[in-house]
Amino acid sequence: MRRTPGAYVVLVDRADLFSLEDVSLVVDGRRILDGVDEHIHDGVVTAVAGPSGSGKSTLLRLLNRLAEPTSGRILFRGTDVRELDVLELRRHAVLVPQHAVALTDDVAAEVRVAAPGLPDDAVRALLSRVALDPAEFLGRRPASLSGGELQRLCLARALAVGPDALLLDEPTSALDPRSADAVDSVIRSLVDSGLAVVLVSHDVVRAGRVADDVRVLHDGRVTARGPARDLDLHHELMSPPADGHVHPADDPRTHGPAHPQHAPAPPGAPTTDGPPDPLHPPEQP
Repeated sequence: MRRTPGAYVVLVDRADLFSLEDVSLVVDGRRILDGVDEHIHDGVVTAVAGPSGSGKSTLLRLLNRLAEPTSGRILFRGTDVRELDVLELRRHAVLVPQHAVALTDDVAAEVRVAAPGLPDDAVRALLSRVALDPAEFLGRRPASLSGGELQRLCLARALAVGPDALLLDEPTSALDPRSADAVDSVIRSLVDSGLAVVLVSHDVVRAGRVADDVRVLHDGRVTARGPARDLDLHHELMSPPADGHVHPADDPRTHGPAHPQHAPAPPGAPTTDGPPDPLHPPEQP
């Protein structure tokens, strides 16, 4: 569904992309996530905001089984993720890490990392889709790119497998404001073309600007949820409810607005073993 800038979309007919049912994660006696019940809609940007250590990046990793919950279950389009082939799941929902990491020494080869047979015109189309002019960037080395350009190249690499959703871990945290704005613009354009995005951010102002729906985490619990336009994000981030109850701005299952990077797991967190996955390179130190 495409929209005009400033328009709002009512999500009464939106299917759930992910459903989390009483999801908890305990690592070395510490509760990282605590009874999370959430519904993440398809075709929109959902931001997970919260202070450092609140469980944001861990939640993102659970969605495509880069970590496993201690209890509860996660559904992808109605199917328990444990019933899905893990690599297939990770191609439907691709996680782009916080720190952009190039895996090759050529821009075109980088786009083809997980899709080696991708034809030249498709590579050019993907670069254009993330606002990298093929005439300028084809033939360049990723090491020569700015931080924002490299982040967008990583988005193109993720898009090459034709995912249904992108999982973005702090996609703009290491960028200057101009580069961050360029990445945000690409995110919105991707969602306008039908993709779903779940992003993690500690920058509530920027998250509110790019997101449709927002979930606020404190100490592993969702303390606020709703359309970005209806939440006082700064207040929700700085002032978690003393009673520990969720403060909904709206019913996350029925409404949501539309308006104009893979952190390391906590030490000891359970992870899913499997064959090497080119879409999820190891973190840089």
